Amino acid sequence: MNRIAPLALSCLLVLAGCHKASDTDRADLSKAATPVPAPQAQSPAAGPVTQTVLDHVQRDGAPVTVTGMSLQRYVFQPAAQPQVVVSLSQGEWDWSKEGAMRVDVQNAMSWAVTLTVDIDGAKEGERLHATIGIPAGPPQTLVIPLHATSPRAMGMQVGPPMPYLAGGKRVYVATTVEGSLDLAHVKAVRLGMPAPTAPQTLLFGKLDTSRGDHELRDAYTGIVDAWGQYTRGQWPGKVDSDEALRGNRHGSRTVAVPAPEVRKGFDRYGGRTDLAAFKPSGWFRTEHRDGRWFLVTPEGHAFFSLGVNVVDDDGGRTYIDGREFMFKDLPHHNGRWAPFYGSDGKPAGGQQASAGLGFHQGHWFDYYSANLFLADGHRWRQAWRARTVERLAHWGFNTLGDWSDDALAQMHRFAYTRPINISGVFGNVSSGYDYWGRMPDPFDPRFAQAVDIAAAQAAREVRDDPWLLGYFADNELAWAGQGPQGRWGLAQGTLRGEARSPAKQAFIAALKRKYGDAGKLAAAWGIALDGWEALNAANFPAPTPDEAHPAIAEDYSTWLRQYADQYFHTVAQAIHRHDPHHLFLGGRFAASTPEAVASCAQFCDVVSFNAYADVPEHAFDAAAFAKLDKPALITEFHFGSDDRGPFGKGLVPVWTEQQRGEAYARYIAAAAADPVIVGAHWFQYVDQPITGRLIDGENAHIGLVAITDRPFKDFVDAVREANRKTGY
Repeated sequence: MNRIAPLALSCLLVLAGCHKASDTDRADLSKAATPVPAPQAQSPAAGPVTQTVLDHVQRDGAPVTVTGMSLQRYVFQPAAQPQVVVSLSQGEWDWSKEGAMRVDVQNAMSWAVTLTVDIDGAKEGERLHATIGIPAGPPQTLVIPLHATSPRAMGMQVGPPMPYLAGGKRVYVATTVEGSLDLAHVKAVRLGMPAPTAPQTLLFGKLDTSRGDHELRDAYTGIVDAWGQYTRGQWPGKVDSDEALRGNRHGSRTVAVPAPEVRKGFDRYGGRTDLAAFKPSGWFRTEHRDGRWFLVTPEGHAFFSLGVNVVDDDGGRTYIDGREFMFKDLPHHNGRWAPFYGSDGKPAGGQQASAGLGFHQGHWFDYYSANLFLADGHRWRQAWRARTVERLAHWGFNTLGDWSDDALAQMHRFAYTRPINISGVFGNVSSGYDYWGRMPDPFDPRFAQAVDIAAAQAAREVRDDPWLLGYFADNELAWAGQGPQGRWGLAQGTLRGEARSPAKQAFIAALKRKYGDAGKLAAAWGIALDGWEALNAANFPAPTPDEAHPAIAEDYSTWLRQYADQYFHTVAQAIHRHDPHHLFLGGRFAASTPEAVASCAQFCDVVSFNAYADVPEHAFDAAAFAKLDKPALITEFHFGSDDRGPFGKGLVPVWTEQQRGEAYARYIAAAAADPVIVGAHWFQYVDQPITGRLIDGENAHIGLVAITDRPFKDFVDAVREANRKTGY
């Protein structure tokens, strides 16, 4: 608990844009569900509304308690930032030995409200900040760690739901705190609300501090049960015993369906035989007919690719080392569980995906495959493959998306795709947002060598397989930076590189060909330039395009197209050299530029987009793309909620499982109706581990099945119906 200087100091409570209700307004906390009538507060700019001296702060081991706040209602009036400010009337708090600040709070509204907590230091700009969504309901103790933290520091992208019950009390730990603070000099605590549009009422109780970081650790302790599920929640389909896990394989097993080759109205690849046929080629290909694009099966029938990514049995891997306290009933590393443990070294640097991620190396455990073993015994992998093929067919899918089990693909029940992972020692360029790493330098001769090796490896065993839909090159490359000027990030990053960069030298050569004289470039760009050699300087200050100098944007655009052409042409040549039969499906754009998309359309058979939005056309410029005369494949999309265990909602969140199904149906219908889109692939088959996947700590409920391999019935029912309505 907090200990302060031996002087009995008084606290000040300042209300800015906030009204403190009178004693006659107070009621039982459990009945406080409506706003307390209050006069209109002054604007924060007009100064504090009232100032109240609270009870004395105690000392000698007793908690710092603002008893004047006990059971008091505070009405936050509509304003830019109404707030309650708690501070000492003289001096500062010394919290240098404290680990967390605590305050009792209850939301008196019938909906969740947003509360901001700021702990200010003596120096300008020093503060800790947290934003908390306070749910309606009973009172709880809000705990603010007195240091910066986030779920990423705990190895995951989203922290456990709050509040939770601890010792019969509701505790809300702020798992994300930003900023820094000298805890020996704490000036004030501000409890605020960002721009409420109507009066919002909260009740505050005692405010104190506590020693150590145990409350933050407690929030993460024991959150994973023996089957990889969240321990503190309940939802339909949650497994509570090994017998229930095994029973899922029988009583809940999906109904067997005929093999694709005998389905009425379809050829064996899933192409529609009720539509006018195309010329068969023996391979998947594309064709434009009657105003829209089609994928065509090897037998010559229209095919809309309904796929699922990451259909594999290794999706439950999560790091254990250093955070064993999070896992209950974790199996021993040896014996029958040994195959489900593994170990990784420190992840490769240069990518932002793992920046700030704690517990991101060492031993991991795979809950999903362990559950499959527990349910099906030593032949669990064969049982899983048979069951998964049966399920996917029953749910209306016809394609295995990227990163799926190779053996599953070779069962020849579905079309499938192959990634070409280009790696090796070659140059790279930063676009400013290097989430998965910097861009490969396609002008480096070593890049072409690496591409040839990767393409040969990818095609070696599948080049003669008619079930192969095609190849992807890399995934979500950093074609653009962030922000309104992000389009130019790769061009600016090229110029900022070192003189030895092949891409930089190619860009400089292009500028020399255009301008001839360095002075002409300087005038066109509005910069000082002593000569061409000046461009060779590392970290050259590449200008940002502006209206006064249109040549900057023109030159950057030309370079971006040249860069993309070099990349896609190199990859296309390698693919066609090692496999002349199959489609080049593009590079799975997440960040893109018009230049990169146009280049991809020139050299690829299909342009692929990881299109996370409510409908595809909101994820990329569909109208502009339609002018490029190439088909598009949606290679990733999903909708997530947090009502089935994992903490994250994915990239496109909805509130409930039912809304996941509705969102899927809306997306697939929009994709099938678009004349340039030839398919859409869901990401992903299995929910992510609640404590985060290995590569970047993602931990979202975005799966068709749970970590226990139990399908989310209501969702997959909606998926099956939506897929059926597409006609495939």
